[in-house]
Amino acid sequence: MLNEEIFEPYEKLIEIEILGRTINVPENNSILRSLQFVEMESVSYGDFCWNGECLNCRVTIRNDDKEKDVMACRTDVKHGMSIISVSSEIADVLDEIS
Repeated sequence: MLNEEIFEPYEKLIEIEILGRTINVPENNSILRSLQFVEMESVSYGDFCWNGECLNCRVTIRNDDKEKDVMACRTDVKHGMSIISVSSEIADVLDEIS
């Protein structure tokens, strides 16, 4: 695996859904870090501060019938997580993920 030291320790990949697309990402990592796992270059060079100050990594998560806006750099992925809306900066990164 590339650049393993940037990820929190994980034992397995979990499935999350982002804008209707299912991807496998490392458990115990933030949403943004998990996207970096899938598309290293685009996320690494994206317009993100990684500490919640720039607000460029906003996403909306749906849990059952509730929706919540969160910062992808500060929110850990959970198996089965459904991300239904993303910032334009995250959308740019998603264009790179096939």
